[in-house]
Amino acid sequence: MERHAILEMMGTLKLVGMRHAYDEVVADAVKRQHSAQRVVGDLLKAEIDEKQARSIRYQMTTAKLPLAKELADFDFAGTGINEGLVRDLGTGAFLEAQRNVVLVGGTGTGKTHLAIAMGRACVRGGARVRFYNTVDLVNQLEAEARAGAPGASPTTCRGSTSSSSTSLATCPSRSRAASCSSTSSASSTSRPRWW
Repeated sequence: MERHAILEMMGTLKLVGMRHAYDEVVADAVKRQHSAQRVVGDLLKAEIDEKQARSIRYQMTTAKLPLAKELADFDFAGTGINEGLVRDLGTGAFLEAQRNVVLVGGTGTGKTHLAIAMGRACVRGGARVRFYNTVDLVNQLEAEARAGAPGASPTTCRGSTSSSSTSLATCPSRSRAASCSSTSSASSTSRPRWW
């Protein structure tokens, strides 16, 4: 079968990863005399990698994270923030336990950066995340209350409260209505507190 026919069939089946990797996989197979099973395996791996990358891109878009912040970009030096705890939270393990995360501190202490970075890390780990600023969250909760269905939205933060926050990210687990919240208090403390 000719190359163009194979690529056309891959396109028809929407095998984007396979189609993109085809020339490289085949060239490598010819050069190294790989078996047919190895070629098929390499093409399947390319397709799986493409689908996972596409899923992560989609989840990052639906999370509505306002910036692209990463834990690796945060300077923990001199902040008093427990770096080990933050990195552990970035794994998303707290989601399975249906626990909340609350970040409290003054302006410029890194609450939003860390909330976004942890949200991005959770997305890459397979969780669904949604970022809210306080105004949007309060408006949504008020609209639900007026509609007579308070807490009906799956993005509603269950089991956590915040009096005056600037950002909130909810991370429902795959099968439960767990949430992780990242809130920042309007208190005058200069250093964030970690629970």
